[in-house]
Amino acid sequence: MAHIAIDARIINSSTGTYVERLLTNLELIDQENSYSVLVPTKDKDFWKPTNPNFTVRTIDYANYSLNEQIGFKRYLTTLAPDLVHFCMPQQPIFYRGKTVTTFHDLNLLKTWNQDKNWLVYHAKQLIGRFVFYRVAHKSNRIVAPSQFTIDELVAFSGISPDKVTLTYEAADIHLSEVEPYDAHYSTFILYVGQQSSYKNIRRLGDAHQKLLEKHPDLGLILVGRKKADALSNEKYFQDKGYKNILFTDYIPDSQRDWLYQHCQAYIFPSLMEGFGLPALEAMGYGAPVVSSSATCLPEVYGDAALYFNPVDVNDTAHTIDQVLTNPALREQLIEKGHLQHAKYSWQRMAEQTHAAYMAALNQ
Repeated sequence: MAHIAIDARIINSSTGTYVERLLTNLELIDQENSYSVLVPTKDKDFWKPTNPNFTVRTIDYANYSLNEQIGFKRYLTTLAPDLVHFCMPQQPIFYRGKTVTTFHDLNLLKTWNQDKNWLVYHAKQLIGRFVFYRVAHKSNRIVAPSQFTIDELVAFSGISPDKVTLTYEAADIHLSEVEPYDAHYSTFILYVGQQSSYKNIRRLGDAHQKLLEKHPDLGLILVGRKKADALSNEKYFQDKGYKNILFTDYIPDSQRDWLYQHCQAYIFPSLMEGFGLPALEAMGYGAPVVSSSATCLPEVYGDAALYFNPVDVNDTAHTIDQVLTNPALREQLIEKGHLQHAKYSWQRMAEQTHAAYMAALNQ
């Protein structure tokens, strides 16, 4: 029996769904090995195991910190697991035990946010390049959620693609838990998620204002906590005098899912992604998806989305307008979206990740 530690420090972050779904499905898959699930103290009750082979342990080491490099390394050396799965690339880079690392994307190395200090963010990118390169080479196995991410990582680091396992993610649907939300607009397009600069929300707002010329009552609803990036976008739209744009701040998943069901289209304008989970959720709830053509998104959504050039506001508006004005196209996208959503499985993702664990342990 092996002892496997899972670095789940991001379990309550925007990428936390991946970690929670992985743990929940690993519990069903593996009744033999023992697991230590490492979470911040504040998240000790966020996920509770049902399999007695799984134990939640609390640790407090900030990402990209000196304490992560020294304190977390010392903790892992004392814990002495047979394998550590780091669910993000940030980790003690001189830890010598066997490891599996998840690379969700390489976005950190390519972008910065308008609400961040440029010099600080540039320094973080330089550190990130060193960490990503080092981790790619030292990990026994790597898992990634799209072939696009694998190809980017191989090109960046020079590692063999044979070292990497493709583990597509999935989207859960809870139709019985949907709760109405006061949408303010009888017809609206929707975006769900964080609003970092690479999410391209300002161009989406620009495109929406063009759509108002033809659809004067159309709303744009942006779902997500009003953190610094969202507040910056909200001020940008206010300063420009933009109309019919609603920032919801935090709302329960049940209300978010109601918005998925009732929007005219779900819009995903991102400039770069490793997988693109929200649009897959939208497909599961019956929303027609209009997506950026950037990075991995055509790979993940296939022919179930209508694509636009994310840096071309006119093309973005024109593509969305096609769905708004063509009911047959809208219904076709809804039908294809349900089929595309059904192709993905969290259980299969967990099985593939577990296979990566076994391969690393046997190296």
